[in-house]
Amino acid sequence: MIVYLLSAALAMISAGTYLLIRIRGFEHFVVHYRWVFVCLFLLPASILYNAFFLIRSKIIFALRSAPQNHELRVQEIQEQIRKWNRDGRRKPMCTARSGWLTMSFRTPLYKHSLNAVKIDLMDILEVDVQRRIVRVEPLVSMGQLMSALLPLGFTLPVVPELDDLTAGGMIMGVGVETSSHVHGLFQDLVESVELVLQDGSVKKCSKDSDPDLFLSVPWSHGTLGFLVSAELRIIPASKYVRLEYTPVYSLENLVETLTVKSMDRAGSHFVEGLVYSKESGVVMSGKFADVVEGGAQVNPIGYYWKPWFYKHVATFLERRAKGVEYIPLSHYYHRHNRSIFWTLENIIPFGNHPVFRYLFGWLVPPKVSFLKLTQGETIRKLYEEHQMIQDMLVPLQHLKTSLRFFSEEIKLYPLWLCPFWLKSQKGFVHPYKLDPSTDGEMYVDIGAYGEPKTDKFHFRTTTRMLEAFVRDHHGFQMLYADNYMTREEFRQMFDHTLYDEMRARLKCDGAFPDVYEKTNRSARL
Repeated sequence: MIVYLLSAALAMISAGTYLLIRIRGFEHFVVHYRWVFVCLFLLPASILYNAFFLIRSKIIFALRSAPQNHELRVQEIQEQIRKWNRDGRRKPMCTARSGWLTMSFRTPLYKHSLNAVKIDLMDILEVDVQRRIVRVEPLVSMGQLMSALLPLGFTLPVVPELDDLTAGGMIMGVGVETSSHVHGLFQDLVESVELVLQDGSVKKCSKDSDPDLFLSVPWSHGTLGFLVSAELRIIPASKYVRLEYTPVYSLENLVETLTVKSMDRAGSHFVEGLVYSKESGVVMSGKFADVVEGGAQVNPIGYYWKPWFYKHVATFLERRAKGVEYIPLSHYYHRHNRSIFWTLENIIPFGNHPVFRYLFGWLVPPKVSFLKLTQGETIRKLYEEHQMIQDMLVPLQHLKTSLRFFSEEIKLYPLWLCPFWLKSQKGFVHPYKLDPSTDGEMYVDIGAYGEPKTDKFHFRTTTRMLEAFVRDHHGFQMLYADNYMTREEFRQMFDHTLYDEMRARLKCDGAFPDVYEKTNRSARL
């Protein structure tokens, strides 16, 4: 009940904000002083929301009631789908989860036109340390999972950064992190999935029991069936991450250093790069550690009074010196969380100031979903026309060319570089040359978040240019963000062979929209 009351309150605040924006002269205030609204309303609301769900998940996990309730909730989903079939299947189906709750900065229009199926599955069902498996429902968040696993001495091999990212979103979509050069994408942690299909039946599958369906689920975005549970692989956790910072001052040195670190899959457990200009950046490589050696510094970077991580990393660039720190594991996992990488600076320009951090840093960050719900039409258009939120996945061999392209056409810094191992197997996304005799190929996620500093930036034209470049270099675009591709271009970027076979086999036409219809710009405003 508290969730619905809080959502209703935020909706009323959003409506009031929109009415005020319509008043002459107030638009400038809302756009340039949004931090007033965020600090006074959204930060406290985010704290209450997070506290409620944290307490709820801990109680349910302690009582171990989730598995029994899971079966009942799945039956309710099955009945909704059977009713949809009995009523004549007039509109395709999607989840009833509100669009503003998704982690994408856009609100999908299809939520208003399709048949909504209520799916409230947000619990951890089982942690089996003997099998090293955690079984989760799709709306379980990364924050929820880490708070349950770390006290048991375990973690996920890949822990995507932001707490509100859900397991279902990263299985049906995509998830990547700095351990992905070793373990692959988040989808590669999945041991089995449980789906409810268009006829209301439940299908459980794994790579052994039904490999074609299992390999079709990643990137399918809920267009083959509704995900209701999944088993994920877990590994033992360490106390620290020993993080080594290497500043670089040329594009060639940056690419060379990142390549060496990411290809050392046995020696580097975590690898990422932050690019601060055309010729400078910092490459970080980390290893699990339980003991601090050599008198190195322990830096609990996650404390609210600490500098934002990307600001801290920049100090190594300014000092022109390498460095080594031991960061507590949970702090490392959340290093970009407080500043939402670096996008929070656009909303709270003084957010990294020591006074703000010490007095109000414990309130940060606001929930992305609340920012979306209350942004209003004016701010939405402002972000759309002047901001870029994109992750482009390119082969490591094309990284230098890609960074030059980003520098010339976008001029947006920092850029996030996250290498990952893309497995050579059938599915929507795989290396250009699908060779079963090889394990895979190293790719890099180039994350561009913020306002491009080029006068020729136009949100549609520039994005289409970027999409064409990525296609030409055998890369992929993450589909949480806007894409402007035609259907033909989309099918050129993504391999639909297995996906089309599964859509036909499971009789999805008329039951679910396809991936293009759910993710293209015409459906995701």
